[in-house]
Amino acid sequence: MFSLGNLLAIGSTVFLIGPVQQIRMMLDPVRIYATIVYIICVILALVCALWVRNKVLTLIAIVSEICALLWYSLSYVPFARRMVSELLVSCCDTDLS
Repeated sequence: MFSLGNLLAIGSTVFLIGPVQQIRMMLDPVRIYATIVYIICVILALVCALWVRNKVLTLIAIVSEICALLWYSLSYVPFARRMVSELLVSCCDTDLS
């Protein structure tokens, strides 16, 4: 249901800005990789839930879909992805000396 809801949310913006503009924005060089990863994660979650029917794989696919959706959404905010990347690096950076 989560993946279908995400597909409907992306599809609903088509009615707001039009299909050509939506595709143009999704294929913009700034967010092309985020779009591809997000679409692959949605497809993977749907396959795991509807075809494979493995709860653990479905949960992993949904978590990856949430991360991909977050990264895709951040591509619309100027400098947001860079800020989040730097924040994660500074949080995970440890000095072992």
